[in-house]
Amino acid sequence: MFHVTNRLLLRPAWPEDAEALFGVIADQGVVRNLASAPWPYLPEHARSFVQRDHDPRHPVFLITRPTAAGSDLIGCIGIDPGVDGTELGYWIARPFWGQGYATEAARGVMEIARLLGHNSLSAGHFTDNPASGRVLRKLGFRPTGKVALRHSCGRGEEAQCMLYRIDLGDEIAAPLQAA
Repeated sequence: MFHVTNRLLLRPAWPEDAEALFGVIADQGVVRNLASAPWPYLPEHARSFVQRDHDPRHPVFLITRPTAAGSDLIGCIGIDPGVDGTELGYWIARPFWGQGYATEAARGVMEIARLLGHNSLSAGHFTDNPASGRVLRKLGFRPTGKVALRHSCGRGEEAQCMLYRIDLGDEIAAPLQAA
């Protein structure tokens, strides 16, 4: 499955992406904000990630930006079965922080989730990563008022995670054009 936004191509990971993936995710500042990526992140982790099975009901995409020379790998985004229903997760490589790529990619994935029949999404961010909370609020996610301890492999411990939810039929989530 592929999806095109204004600036991005969301596409599946392929085995030949392992080296590029390792090059952008092997950053402790990125990995510490993820639940399942280990630290230190090693080349074999990237190889394992790009070779994993794909669930068509819960797609995971590499976020790429087309360039004259090919494309830049910006990050990763997808939906997974979660504790509180289908969960949106994403990360952006440090050189691309603050440029609206997470918001743009997430809008695309929310559109895909609707097409796949998902009625709502949950998401969360570790409390010491408020930038991710700003992305979620821009997308129309609403805080649930709950903070839960979630394990972060990258931190090697549990950390407080603010939880959010969105009904994919909400008007606030509908305008998918703005980045």
